[in-house]
Amino acid sequence: MREVSFGQYYPANSFVHKCDPRAKILFLIVYIVAIFLGKDFYALGACAAVFLLAALFSGVSFRALLRSVKAILFLLLFMTVLNLFFYEGTTVLWQWGIIRITKEALYYTLFLALRLFLLVLGSSLLTLTTTPVSLADGLESLLSPLKLIRFPVHELALIMSIALRFIPILTDETGRIMNAQKARGADFETGGLIKRVKALVPTLIPLLISAFRRADELGDAMDARCYSGSKVRTKYKKLTFTWRDLIAMFVGTALLVGVILVRIYL
Repeated sequence: MREVSFGQYYPANSFVHKCDPRAKILFLIVYIVAIFLGKDFYALGACAAVFLLAALFSGVSFRALLRSVKAILFLLLFMTVLNLFFYEGTTVLWQWGIIRITKEALYYTLFLALRLFLLVLGSSLLTLTTTPVSLADGLESLLSPLKLIRFPVHELALIMSIALRFIPILTDETGRIMNAQKARGADFETGGLIKRVKALVPTLIPLLISAFRRADELGDAMDARCYSGSKVRTKYKKLTFTWRDLIAMFVGTALLVGVILVRIYL
């Protein structure tokens, strides 16, 4: 669990790190829309090329990016098996009884797996190159028009920032609890799947207690500092768009237009 990189910040002094968080959030939205609009491997190939370009300019190691896939590895394998054996098709490649694999099922399974793979990698790149505070500030700035209808924009951004920050904290806490139980004779690595799941159940209670304790301490710290939400609050660091953000927006727009053209004419 300590190797899961989602929600963790990778400090660096790269082109992507210096971009405005609002530009990175908008770029991710455009990137996700392009992934779901793509209907063939040509469109996903364009999305993969843009992601590789962003990853190279981010300075984040590909090992750290690939670790984020571990969080959805079970979902990826389950989806692959489900679509591979139950997707209807006409060209049969292999059959055993009622179970068969078709050419269309293989194509559709690879397509969905690559789509989910690129989606997770793109989201992880955002969290790895943007601090939770910057991410919350960017989200609050983008949603600021909703303040006209009295939507709690600041509170929503704060909740998301705290949630992202708590992911690595609770992951480390889980590792410490499991190590403490291993020292007392607990076994988490042998036996079948059901036995391993049952062995993890005793870690849930101390993990929940730790989470509630940390949340209570955080609330006390905010009260001690007279936190009062978005009322009469100023920003220490003002967000400003630069030439880097214009380049990011241009690349994202070009990707979306290209995927739409591929969807229409191919």
